[in-house]
Amino acid sequence: MDDKITIIEGPTPVFEPVQDGWALGLNETNSFSITALTRLRTFNGPALVERCYKRWKQQQPIILHYKDELGLEATAPILAARSVETDDGQVLLLWLHIERDEADMEDEIDEDDEEGFDLF
Repeated sequence: MDDKITIIEGPTPVFEPVQDGWALGLNETNSFSITALTRLRTFNGPALVERCYKRWKQQQPIILHYKDELGLEATAPILAARSVETDDGQVLLLWLHIERDEADMEDEIDEDDEEGFDLF
């Protein structure tokens, strides 16, 4: 169970194209994928980030497990993670590898439309 972070409630995550130079450097792969950022509300952001760090320290992958727009299970490798505290609670920032044919990228996020997520 430590090899993934699963969204157990909420809509499909919104994937934003990455514009930061450091994050673009994470996309060193021979497949047609892009680096994307998603923001997820959570109750235990620091613990989820710690789970990622433990896997990476062991040189093991960790993935985000979620349901896509059709309700089918999907996964994406997590490249970087950060937890931030906002006025609305904790938000988990995840940088992911998303396959180009699966990507449904959003150019902007309307923060008023964000819905909560329960993660474990």
